[in-house]
Amino acid sequence: MKKVFSFLAVVVLTYYSARVAVADAPFTNLEGVGGVAFNPVAYLGGTSLTDEERAPWDGSPFGEAAKYIGKPRFGAWYVNLSDVDVNWFATGVSDTFFNRVEVSYGYNNVNQQGAKSHNKHTVGSKLLVLPENFNEWNFVPAVSVGGIYKNTDNVLAGAHNDGWDGYVVGTKLITQLPRPVLISGGVLFTDSYATGVFGYDKKTAATGFGNIDLVLTNQIITGFEYKQGPDFKTFKNADYWDAHVAWTPNKNLTLILAYVFAGNYKATHDVGLGDGVVLSAQYAF
Repeated sequence: MKKVFSFLAVVVLTYYSARVAVADAPFTNLEGVGGVAFNPVAYLGGTSLTDEERAPWDGSPFGEAAKYIGKPRFGAWYVNLSDVDVNWFATGVSDTFFNRVEVSYGYNNVNQQGAKSHNKHTVGSKLLVLPENFNEWNFVPAVSVGGIYKNTDNVLAGAHNDGWDGYVVGTKLITQLPRPVLISGGVLFTDSYATGVFGYDKKTAATGFGNIDLVLTNQIITGFEYKQGPDFKTFKNADYWDAHVAWTPNKNLTLILAYVFAGNYKATHDVGLGDGVVLSAQYAF
């Protein structure tokens, strides 16, 4: 029953918030990367300075550098997975340089009742290979490649303390529909157990991920996210998905509410963490 109420809370908030008439993406995700909650998108986190914002630096030694240094974006997350008594806290920051490269950092603290907490640090980089609508071709998505270094303490016996993710992702905002729709998907190469919370494998697996988001108003985005769980010899990850709504009351702040399903926690064939509610606050300068 609590699963039904959690999902209804997302739907109800979406309905009433849609009466308010710029939703902002990407967000700084759970690992600090420009994306949604779990997945990266091809767009770069952080934003470039406008001509007006660069004007005070013109003629100074910093004037030229100001053309290439973006404004950072911060994200804070809280995930409650009540089925397994987990409280998951995350913070991250991402920024863009030269309008082509994103650099990010994320910190996760995962606490489960009766067990040692897990602290995970992530450092990421993303390269925008192909800008959206390249050469004024409206059908061309943005395409990016990225990598994330991860380090976690108190991992499972036999697991590694650090690992790497690599990914290729394409993202496109479709504006020809009654309301804009953002579609994103890609391939993730990872050695992570539960995104790295429980450690890392000696081998790498390839999985898929995707997002679809509907821009209801200039301030409201609602959508769905899916992340395929990689399988390893001694650890099989469950698939994750979430339904979310994001509200941007002003150009700097975004608030997110989501219902997440991180796999059946009673399953024996893979490691699931159950379901729960996700809250996030995002701040962009």
